[in-house]
Amino acid sequence: MASVRELKKDINNVLGDIIEAVYIVDAANNNQESKEGAKIIDEAIETFDVLIEKVNNKKVDNRKSHLKEVRQELETKANGLAEKVNNLG
Repeated sequence: MASVRELKKDINNVLGDIIEAVYIVDAANNNQESKEGAKIIDEAIETFDVLIEKVNNKKVDNRKSHLKEVRQELETKANGLAEKVNNLG
């Protein structure tokens, strides 16, 4: 299932980019490891763990529909986290 592999890559890349963005914003503001940034990073890591667990759950009735919901959840969570990163600076 290439789509599962691609979904896992997307989860990793999107949330990794958000974490990287937090570090960039903190560095640009000369505010290394801000508390707000740390909260965003923790939330991104928690989101990663939850989404990967959902992708690995094979005991669902309709796997295709389940994975589509996970992809939508990734998009929603990533947009929320990106908004928080934008508010850091």
